[in-house]
Amino acid sequence: MKAVDLHVHSNKSDGSKTPSELVDEALSKGLAAFALTDHDTTEGLAEAMEYAKGKDIEVIPGIELSSEYKGRDIHIVGLFIDPNNERFQEHLTNFKDSRINRNNKMCQLLRGEAGMDISYEKLMEEYPGSVITRAHYARYMLSRGYIKSLPEAFERYIGDHCKYFVPREKITPEDAVKLILESGGIPVLAHPVLYKLGKEQLDILVARLKDAGLQAIEAIYSTYAPSDERDIKALAKKYHLALSGGSDYHGAAKPGLELGTGYGKLFVYEEILDKLKALRSRKIFFTDLDETLLTTDKKISSELHDAIKKWMDAGNPFVLCSGRPTLSVRKVADDYDLNHSNLYCVGYNGAEIYHPASDEIIIQKPVSPELIKKVWGITSSMGIHSHCYEGGNILAHHENEELAFYTRTVKLPIITNSSYPECVTKPSCKVLCISLDGEEKLIPLAEKIREELGDELTCIQSNPRLLEVFNNDAGKGSAVRELCSYLNIPVANSLAAGDQENDISMIEAAGTGIAMKNARDSVREIANVITVDDNNHDGLLPYIKLT
Repeated sequence: MKAVDLHVHSNKSDGSKTPSELVDEALSKGLAAFALTDHDTTEGLAEAMEYAKGKDIEVIPGIELSSEYKGRDIHIVGLFIDPNNERFQEHLTNFKDSRINRNNKMCQLLRGEAGMDISYEKLMEEYPGSVITRAHYARYMLSRGYIKSLPEAFERYIGDHCKYFVPREKITPEDAVKLILESGGIPVLAHPVLYKLGKEQLDILVARLKDAGLQAIEAIYSTYAPSDERDIKALAKKYHLALSGGSDYHGAAKPGLELGTGYGKLFVYEEILDKLKALRSRKIFFTDLDETLLTTDKKISSELHDAIKKWMDAGNPFVLCSGRPTLSVRKVADDYDLNHSNLYCVGYNGAEIYHPASDEIIIQKPVSPELIKKVWGITSSMGIHSHCYEGGNILAHHENEELAFYTRTVKLPIITNSSYPECVTKPSCKVLCISLDGEEKLIPLAEKIREELGDELTCIQSNPRLLEVFNNDAGKGSAVRELCSYLNIPVANSLAAGDQENDISMIEAAGTGIAMKNARDSVREIANVITVDDNNHDGLLPYIKLT
């Protein structure tokens, strides 16, 4: 198997070789691919990719963004970015402007106090087309005899704590991750060992970046000891991150460090690149159940069933996403033989995410007993039924027509207690309000709950007779974002389908939002596409078969 190098610099930032020369160098080294990841610029990508056409080498479009965390430089590499993304380029222009301002100030200090004949214009003349970094200052000083070695420049003049160094404005690592995601790329935490944060603080940083959408971590690097590589691979496993690796090649700017092999022992397997590519192509499908995936009589056709199975067999997660309790969602999977390692269940409008194959609750965001009591106070004063859940049971004040209506579909045991809700001592994933009179009563109820408890609770209809009340941090849209992050799948690669108002956040959050033909007008208005057929005629089938 050939090697790859996923962290390489050209003279468009602080490397010494042109993008075309890097292609020739990679070919001479027998690499299968390399990623051009210049600092804060994509200017070398077009040249490298054009020059590589027809040659036995793949050039991966990339970048290395500089950010700041607790006073340290943190670098986020982006792989497979879209260099033509307008918003991405706007941000790079801002980075470039901040560098220019910083460079003008540094040159002024070096001229006035160190007596050097240096200016930003002269640096640009010396290194045309480059993003000027401190490495360029060092080479400029050496070529003019101001210093005797490159390290001396950093020790005496331009190191972080030297009097002539001027820091520039930097974005946070989270911002860098999100920016790369918006450009269609894979964000990678570069050389984490170099930050010297210590294991605990590095774990905290990785957790934060994972929440922001980090997808990979540089586990193989030129200066790592075997123990470093083991530690970073353990972090990757803990946070479900893909592995990446590279030399951080700069040519003459880092003497002795070679493309592809680092200081002689580096080898990044081509399989690592294959897994990153698979990560890019992997998709995830979120679907509501009632009146979306299921027909009106709660069925799934054999053709739709087979398409779902093929979707999961291809390595793509399929998510049953409902306002129903999670046990009821799982029962649909059991009844229609949908259980698979790539099946996930989202219940209670996103308040709980469950993986049946491992029997693991991935996320849970419940409503506190105190808030359950406050909701009951509002609903009982308006003569409307409400109940909550504990384990696999419905907890309610007494049996009534509303519960009989609800449990015809959601077949869970009912526990009644005349002291409800005072008897509720544990959080519940949601509170459900039911009015058999429909929206006439539920609309003013929703307004009342929002008025009194809107800072903590969300309420939204899942059909004309049901009002869902749940944690503000939950919701189907939140489930889309969090499960995509957990599974390391770009949100852009997600599809979500639904028909009711409680599906709107999910449809808006997904890369492709699908409204059923039979959906409410409010749902159809915000969707990217509307199905040609309704839920009774396999409306979802084309979107599962074609993607």
